[in-house]
Amino acid sequence: MTLAVWLGFFLASVLIAITPGPGAVISMSTGMRHGYLAALTAILGLQVAILLHLFIVALGLGALLAASETAFSLVKFVGAAYLVWLGIQKWRAPPTPVDEAAVDVGRKGLFLQGLLVNLTNPKAIIFVGALVPQFVDSGQPLIPQYLLIAATLCATDLTVMSGYALAAVHLGRWLHDPRSIRLQNRLFGGLFASAGALLAASSRPV
Repeated sequence: MTLAVWLGFFLASVLIAITPGPGAVISMSTGMRHGYLAALTAILGLQVAILLHLFIVALGLGALLAASETAFSLVKFVGAAYLVWLGIQKWRAPPTPVDEAAVDVGRKGLFLQGLLVNLTNPKAIIFVGALVPQFVDSGQPLIPQYLLIAATLCATDLTVMSGYALAAVHLGRWLHDPRSIRLQNRLFGGLFASAGALLAASSRPV
């Protein structure tokens, strides 16, 4: 992969990362509620899902998902149901003020949330499947190219999601009373549910 090709891929990766989606919602929600380190745990889950997407694409399964209406619909509705479930949980969460130094967030749970949010999004797999092959030179060794692509995607996404989370952390400092926390819970609950509804209503990319 030449420098010019990599720069093109890097620009595409940045544009993909900054586009608001379920990953941004979970990064901001966790950052506002539990602080950046907890949000980073969820963000790392997002990155593992990206790596799994790349692995799927490398195996050629991304093309199968893109071609099969049944497979796409199955994964789509599982992902949509999970996002709606997260939204309901967030909406119903008690408005308890947070003391970051005393709260046991449950890091494994946050990691799994981040992993599942990205992993159950079939459009993400298809998008990676449509984007990545354009930057891969089949005449050159594939493994180093895929490693560079993985590092670029994860580094840009981790940076952007961290930006979302840190912005939410600073905003969250103003939300200490139960009324504001309840409003925050319902805002992010609505965003998760909306993301699930949009995913459920989406069609298979052409």
